[in-house]
Amino acid sequence: MGDFFQSGTIATLHRLGHRDLESLETELKKHKKHRPVALVLPAVYAEFEREALPNILNQLKNVNYLNEIVLVMNKTNAMEFRSAKKTLAENGLKINIVWSSGSRIGKLYKLLEENELSLGEDGKGRSVWIALGYVIANEKSEVIVLHDCDIVNYNRELLARLCYPMANPNLGYEFCKGYYSRVTDRMYGRVTRLYFTPVIRALQKIVGYHPFLVYLDSFRYPLAGEFSLDEDLARVTRIPSDWGLEVGILAEVYRNCVPKRICQVDLIETYEHKHQDLSSSDPTKGLLKMCVDITKSLFRTLSQEGIIISAGLLRTLTGTYLRSAQDTIKKFEDDAAINQLFFDRHAEGTAVETFLQGIKIAGKEFLNDPLGAPEIPNWNRVTSAIPDFLDMLKEAVAEDNK
Repeated sequence: MGDFFQSGTIATLHRLGHRDLESLETELKKHKKHRPVALVLPAVYAEFEREALPNILNQLKNVNYLNEIVLVMNKTNAMEFRSAKKTLAENGLKINIVWSSGSRIGKLYKLLEENELSLGEDGKGRSVWIALGYVIANEKSEVIVLHDCDIVNYNRELLARLCYPMANPNLGYEFCKGYYSRVTDRMYGRVTRLYFTPVIRALQKIVGYHPFLVYLDSFRYPLAGEFSLDEDLARVTRIPSDWGLEVGILAEVYRNCVPKRICQVDLIETYEHKHQDLSSSDPTKGLLKMCVDITKSLFRTLSQEGIIISAGLLRTLTGTYLRSAQDTIKKFEDDAAINQLFFDRHAEGTAVETFLQGIKIAGKEFLNDPLGAPEIPNWNRVTSAIPDFLDMLKEAVAEDNK
């Protein structure tokens, strides 16, 4: 894509031309001495039996600039954990597994609860948080990179480009968000295209100029699961335990970093992973749950920024969002037409109606409980309450990996 346009308040690092992967990885290896990198892979056992994760592991065999690789496994029983360890050993990869649903980590979770440090629900957010803590405990890496394990067309270029902005000490970034195109014979990325961007722009119409809304609107794929951050930033970042993870992290980065220390990077020509069901009739799963969790996270952050989220604002938002999303559908339909892509306008309209339902549900839940479930405390808070907790975590992971 010959696009070099800079928009919003953060730097965009484009994919211009096709840089030789070998030269990129050679440069990253040189930077390893000054900015060692840890890769975190959040997974469940089922991903070992799918197409994506085995390919990712195979690709990682040829990566020589990473300092450590950590696989954090959630909702995994003892038999599955042993099987995962065996698979990694057979692949010849030195990867430590943080078994977040194991008994040793479970005892640490209980210790936190006893010290009134709430972890929220058991989900991806908690897994990411405990993995960040383990990297911090190891004291080996200055940069932490994270990407999902369901990327069907994963290749080493994606990882190298995600690492580069943080690993290169001359650039000076503290946080980097990955972005990419979600296009095959049709457009995907419904939650970003039809919900998140329209709702942010609807809020800008209602609230007026606000730096946080401008900041969120600067990201090309704000809900992407791929990011990299400085280890010091990982220590002070609070993480939501639910589907609000990505927006919650962006909010924490906004709170802790100046804009010039934040960037986004184009990772890959196109990105393919498993697609979530819409689940328009069940707000406890699928994209509807994702919409509800993200909206509540967004409302909490906006209220913390001094914006009054009232019943009147929520009523106005539903109408403004609906018009914004409907206009957006027309734009994407025209975009699909010129590129001869398949486009199902009815399915797009159904998605918008589902997301509108999610906004209404989130609004009611927010008004009933504006604070909602507490975010997981940051690691500085944990070590203040339990000074030797990181040592205990490191020991638990070592015992599990024997």
